[in-house]
Amino acid sequence: MARAKQIQERRAKKREGADSGDRVVATNRRARHDYEIIETLECGIVLTGSEVKSLRDGKAQIAESYARVDDDELWLFQMHIPPWSYAVGFGSHDPDRKRKLLVHRHEIDQWRLKVETQSLAIVPLKLYFKEGRAKVELALAKGRKQQDRRQALAKRDAEREIARAVRHVEKYG
Repeated sequence: MARAKQIQERRAKKREGADSGDRVVATNRRARHDYEIIETLECGIVLTGSEVKSLRDGKAQIAESYARVDDDELWLFQMHIPPWSYAVGFGSHDPDRKRKLLVHRHEIDQWRLKVETQSLAIVPLKLYFKEGRAKVELALAKGRKQQDRRQALAKRDAEREIARAVRHVEKYG
């Protein structure tokens, strides 16, 4: 009896540990290079069963995707989720279909106003699971010109050199 209870407790702890952390499926590293991030927002995403299973396998691409407000709803375009390997025929999905994002109405209205007035873009930064649900982190971003990208790289390299020098001074006095 005591052994069975121990096994149940161990399984419960294992389940808690697996669900507690965010599991990142895909990131858009290029977005931080090409855009200046102004504001971020976490939102849910409407998926079919085979899409969720494919995401759990860690298969998705968001590098070329973007979001847009259409008919008072937020949609994600050009996110590629390949069909799940075991879903055929009726169970499979279109890998490049547009997907609806779940966001509060007032947030959609705020972002639409900013996009229209300031000529900003809505780009996804990462796709992940949080407490078993698929989430997308969106960013309200302003495009960088080539010169701005070079300046950002130079600034980051200078900060890295400063940090390296500080570590060297602290270590060797």
